[in-house]
Amino acid sequence: MAEAAKKPRKKTQKKKKTKKNAAAFEPRHDMRDPDPWQALLLDNSSFIDEKAKAALMRNNGTRARQFLFPVVRPLARLSIVLVQLLRIILPNSLTSSKMLHRLICWGMRNFVSRDANYLILRHFHIGSQILAFLNKNAADGALPSHPLLPRVIDDLKDDFFLQHDLNLYNFVISLNEYLRENGGDIQTKSLKQIDFSMIRDPDADIDLDSLPQKWSNVLDLQTAVELYTPLFGVFLSDSDFWRASNSLQLDETVAVYVAKLLGEGMILTFVNNKHPMVPLSTMEAGFRLMLHGLDAENLHGFIRHIRLHGLPGKT
Repeated sequence: MAEAAKKPRKKTQKKKKTKKNAAAFEPRHDMRDPDPWQALLLDNSSFIDEKAKAALMRNNGTRARQFLFPVVRPLARLSIVLVQLLRIILPNSLTSSKMLHRLICWGMRNFVSRDANYLILRHFHIGSQILAFLNKNAADGALPSHPLLPRVIDDLKDDFFLQHDLNLYNFVISLNEYLRENGGDIQTKSLKQIDFSMIRDPDADIDLDSLPQKWSNVLDLQTAVELYTPLFGVFLSDSDFWRASNSLQLDETVAVYVAKLLGEGMILTFVNNKHPMVPLSTMEAGFRLMLHGLDAENLHGFIRHIRLHGLPGKT
């Protein structure tokens, strides 16, 4: 009788446990109308910083991105075609980097959303940190550098966008000249040999309270980028605009350098903005600029992940 009494008790406990586990996996969203941006926000298959990803997903969900962007993009691309035709006749005339940067900053202060401005400022810090990381660990810190670390929007007036492109090309040239004189290639190092000190959260170096949030600050990042791209063609010389456009394809090159240094090629799955040896049309510069920002976030996040957790599958 004692054994018989135990059976229903055991069966009841099993039912309770099954019910509890089922409740733990019950969806919290409407499965008939899932939010695509929530899905990407919750997804953890990339290395993008959570704050940056949240800002980007909020941008993607705005009405400006939904309704204004489809109108702006074809007009912006048509403008680029017209500008390129103008540059055939006047390749280096009527240019002014100073005017370009002042217009960009004015637009950021008055029309670009807080999240988009945050991502733009953050991008300069991330790019500078990645180049400093490679300079220190692949070239013993011997390469010339020009770090771009803006705290507020007006800091960008000092030719930051143009200098960002120059930094990328100068780094690739200087690093490979250094390597040819000192061994020929980047040497893989153990994590104990690598200096991660320059890889940190950029938010500590950005004055977040200064970012405007007026009623007019409604433009999402991608719409703002499409609007700004023709201005680069107008106010930069022909060679500067082509260099700026083609620099967006250097992400994969920089990621290869990081992969060689760490001895881990996983990051090349996430950084794939087409190889610069086959340059793409300047008409696609706005879209590739968005990919460039995404690639930089992934690469920076990957290095931070390795710093905190080590290489995958290794102790």
